[in-house]
Amino acid sequence: MDERRRFDRRPTSIRVEMTHAAFGTIVGYSRDISDGGASVLLETEVKPPVGTVVNVIFRKVAGVVNEQPVPMTVRHQNKNIIGLMFTGAGVQF
Repeated sequence: MDERRRFDRRPTSIRVEMTHAAFGTIVGYSRDISDGGASVLLETEVKPPVGTVVNVIFRKVAGVVNEQPVPMTVRHQNKNIIGLMFTGAGVQF
């Protein structure tokens, strides 16, 4: 199978807070992250539809990674896992 990813993924577990006017805030934890996006395991059954742009804050145990939310687009869903893609400037980890 051909690998189509442009960026290397790094395993991680960072708290992810996704916000959107239609559903409020959804919390999950990243499974892996790259310069292009993140795979997020959700804590709830609510999933934003594919194509939705959400505002995301990443939080480590010691505090936030990004002070200002970054826009990310929901690219895919599989059960309680969603794939997010950075739509603007990404976050440095």
